[in-house]
Order: sequence, then structure tokens, then C-alpha cells
Amino acid sequence: MSAQPVIDYYLSPVSPWTYLASNRFRELAEKHNAPVNLYIVDLGKVFPVSGGLPLPKRAPQRQAYRLQEMARFSSYLGQPLIAQPEHFPPSSGFAGPVMAAARASLLITDALRATEAIMTQLWAHDEDIGDAVVLSAALAKAGFDGDAIVNDAKVNIDDYSAAIATDTEQAIAANVFGAPTFIVDGEVFWGQDRLDMLDWHLSNL
Repeated sequence: MSAQPVIDYYLSPVSPWTYLASNRFRELAEKHNAPVNLYIVDLGKVFPVSGGLPLPKRAPQRQAYRLQEMARFSSYLGQPLIAQPEHFPPSSGFAGPVMAAARASLLITDALRATEAIMTQLWAHDEDIGDAVVLSAALAKAGFDGDAIVNDAKVNIDDYSAAIATDTEQAIAANVFGAPTFIVDGEVFWGQDRLDMLDWHLSNL
């Protein structure tokens, strides 16, 4: 029996679409017993080389449609989502290093849960995930030692920032242009609305 293919999962800490995908993706990976490689990506570096634009620079039509889609998917999935949180963008990029610290210290399933917990604080509760106190509390609420993970991220901020830079370079090399993106043996699935196709693909391997 061949080994289950690995899923490369590219997320952005501040993407509402990654937030909407996070719990369903984790359950899908568990369903297929699929190993996951987690990559934490800086879309600010990805967009310039892939034709993307940061949100404020997008055409008004695209921005309006984005808000409609966010409301629709929130209702469709039964998943709370604040479309225009006051704390977006966060006050800092510290959520990324904290996610990287969680990845370094936890089993992959728990690391995925930790990233979910952080994104939930922004998109469901409108809290500032650039704030260390908010991040620690979010992780603690999810059952992790939030203080330890956040302190690790502070002490080793240079290492974790470098890890995110490496993840971002890997994303660019893999032709990632947005988040979330899932790649299995070169097959690219972009967006939280492609999880059904990812499920179908894994079921037919």
C-alpha cells in the first residue's frame, strides 16, 4: 500500500479565507490520514511576483464582491466572520512568528489548531492579533501554553521571522499566489472553496 501523499498547506495569518478554511482543512487531513507541511506565508511578498494586489489597491468592484462573498460563506458555513474588523490589519506582524513557534513545538494537528485559534480572534472576535497578550490568551483558550509559545516567539523572533521568509520563498517557487493554498504532488488547490475538490482528489488517489 502506497503512503498517503503529503499536503503542503500555505496560509496567511491575516487571511479571512484561510480562517474560513482552517477547521475544515484540519478535519479533511485527519479524514485522509494525510501528513501536512505547514507554511506560513507573507502575502505582501507573494503578490508583487504573482500579479496580486493588496486589498486597498484592488478595484472597488472587487472589494465590494469580497465583502459579499465573506458574508455568504459565513452564513453558508455557519462560521462567524466579521467582514470589516477594526483590528485589520493587526498592529504588528507578530502573529506569524507565534504561529511559527507553535509549529516548532507542537504536533502538526495541534499546530493547525493553534493557527485556527489565532485567526479566530481576529475574524470572529475582532481582537488585535498583533498584540502578544491577545495571542497568548487565544492559545490558552484553545488549551495550549500560550505564555510559553508567545515568549518563545519573542526570544527567537529573528529565527522565526527567517523561517517565514523561507516559507514565503517556498510558496513563490511552488507558484502559490494567494491563501489558503493546498498542494498535493504538484496539484494546486487555491481557496477555501476548493476543499471539496481537495477531498475528492485525495479520495481518488
